[in-house]
Amino acid sequence: MERFFDLKGNNTRFSTEVIAGITTFFAMSYILFVNPAVLSLTGMPSQAVFLATIVASAVGTLFMGLFANVPYALAPGMGLNAFFTYTVVFALGFKWQEALGLVFICGMINILITVTKVRKMIIMAIPETMQHAMGGGIGVFIAYIGVKNAGFLQFTSDAGSISSVNGQAFNASQTHFKGGIESIVSNGGIVPALVNFSQSGALLALIGLIVVVILLIKNVPGAVLISIIVTTLIGIPMGVTNLHISAANSLGNSISQLSVTFGAAFGPHGMGSLFNSASKLPLVIMTVFAFSFSDTFDTLGTFIGTGRRTGIFSAQDEVSLETGHGFSSKMDKALFADSIATSVGAIFGTSNTTTYVESTAGIGAGGRTGLTSVVVAVLFLLSSLIAPFISVIPTQAIAPALIAVGIMMMGSFKSINWDDLSEAIPAFMASIFMGLCYNISYGIAAGFIMYCLIKTITGKAKEIHPILWIVTILFILDFIVLALI
Repeated sequence: MERFFDLKGNNTRFSTEVIAGITTFFAMSYILFVNPAVLSLTGMPSQAVFLATIVASAVGTLFMGLFANVPYALAPGMGLNAFFTYTVVFALGFKWQEALGLVFICGMINILITVTKVRKMIIMAIPETMQHAMGGGIGVFIAYIGVKNAGFLQFTSDAGSISSVNGQAFNASQTHFKGGIESIVSNGGIVPALVNFSQSGALLALIGLIVVVILLIKNVPGAVLISIIVTTLIGIPMGVTNLHISAANSLGNSISQLSVTFGAAFGPHGMGSLFNSASKLPLVIMTVFAFSFSDTFDTLGTFIGTGRRTGIFSAQDEVSLETGHGFSSKMDKALFADSIATSVGAIFGTSNTTTYVESTAGIGAGGRTGLTSVVVAVLFLLSSLIAPFISVIPTQAIAPALIAVGIMMMGSFKSINWDDLSEAIPAFMASIFMGLCYNISYGIAAGFIMYCLIKTITGKAKEIHPILWIVTILFILDFIVLALI
C-alpha cells in the first residue's frame, strides 16, 4: 500500500489518509439523502436513486483513487440534479428516462473530450492569475456553503421579489399550490441577514466553528474530523442531533426498486423516444450541451482551484500535462476518472456525477493520495447498510468544517495582483462571483468573459489563447441556450 500510493513521496501517512477519507465522506454524505429527494420529484423511485447514488459515487471515487492516485471524491452533483429535475423534466417536458439518456450522452461526450485532450488544452489555456482566482473562489464557495448550511443566514423576500414557485411564474393572488410549495425563486429583491442565534441549530454550528478553529490553530491532527464528532455529541443534549434510527433506507428496498431505473436510459421510454422525432432534436442537442458544459467546468474548476493550492498536482504534473502523451500525468488520469463516472451513474439511475468541491475538507485534513478516495469509496459502499446511522450527524456539525476549509483555500488570493485592475476585475468575477451565484461554472464563465473583454479593450487581444476565446464564446452561447430553454 505504501508503494502503490507513494505515501512517503506525497508526505503523508496511512492514518492521515484514512482520517481525510472519513472527513471527506461526512462532508459530502448529505448527497445520499438530498439526491433521492430531488430526483424522486420526477417520478423516479427514491430508494432506487439512493442506491444509484451510492454506486455512482463509489465507482467514480474508487477509480479516481486507484487510477489517478489523487484525494478527490465524486458523487451526483448538486445543481446538476436540480437542472435535471426542474429544467429538463419539469420545464422542458422530458420524461425522467429520457433525461437519464441525456445524462449518459453527456458522459460519453466527457469521455471523448478527455481522451482527445480537449480538456487538457482548456486547462493549459487558462492564465495563471485566473487559476489562482479559481482556487480562491473555491474557498469562497465552500465557505459560503458552510455559512448557509450552518443556519447563520436568513433571507427575506416580499411578494414583489418572488419570480416563480415550483418552477412556474408566481401569481400573488394564488394562495394554494398543488402538492405544496417545493421551490421558490426570488430575484434581486431578496435580502440576507444574520440570524439572532436563538435557534439551537445555528447555536450548535457556532459552537462547532469555535471548536474547529481552536483545533486548527493548535495544529491538532485530524482537527476537521474531530470537530465534526465533537459537535455531533454536543448536539445531543441541545436536541439538534437526532438519535432516532430509521430503517427506511434499507438495502433490500433499494435493490428491489433499482430494477426500475437500471438501464432505463436505454429503454423505450429513454433513448427509444428521445430520438423518435426530428423536431425534438435541436432541444435534445441544446440540453446535452448545457449538461456537458456545466459538468466539465465544475470539475475543471475544482481540480485547478484545489490542485495548485495544495500541491496535489505538482509542477512536474503540470509539465507532464502539457508535454506528455496518453495518461502521463495525475491530471490526465483524474480527468478520465471523472469523465466515466457520469455515464456509470446514468446507467444505474442518477444525474451527472462530478468531482465534489467538498473533497477540500479531506484535503484540508491532510489527504494527499488516492488512498483518501479509496476510503471514501468504501464508506459509500458501507453506507448502503449503515445509511440510517449516517443521518445521525447533523448538517450543523459539517458546516463549520466547510467554513474552515474554505478559509484555508482563500490563500490563493495572495498570488493575484489586486492593484492591477486588468487582473483584479476578472479575478473578482471568477472568485467572489463564484460563491455569490453559488455555481463554480458560472463564476469561471464570468471571469473568462471579463478577461477577454478587458484584454480586447486594452489592445492585448493577441495575448488571449485561441482556446480561451472558443471556451468564452461557448459560455456565452450556453447562457443564451439556458435563456431559451
